[in-house]
Amino acid sequence: MDLYHLFAEHPHSIGETYLQHQRQAFTFGWTMICAGVACIVHGMVPALFRSTGSRAITRLYDRMVLHRAWHRGGFVAPGAVGRADR
Repeated sequence: MDLYHLFAEHPHSIGETYLQHQRQAFTFGWTMICAGVACIVHGMVPALFRSTGSRAITRLYDRMVLHRAWHRGGFVAPGAVGRADR
């Protein structure tokens, strides 16, 4: 496998440079880690962090789907993607 396939093929396929993709991935990763810790704390003390995990998942999902829709030339209203309650 050459360097292009290792570092650039995927970012370019979704309309990002390597560094843009790295920043997005790091942001997603840290958000998931923090939300995961909040979920563990919530499991021990149910009164704490009642919606932190679900809010993080919703925010990340919307961000990822909206970014892909925008890259493909479509526009989707924020918060309206893939949820039956809207």
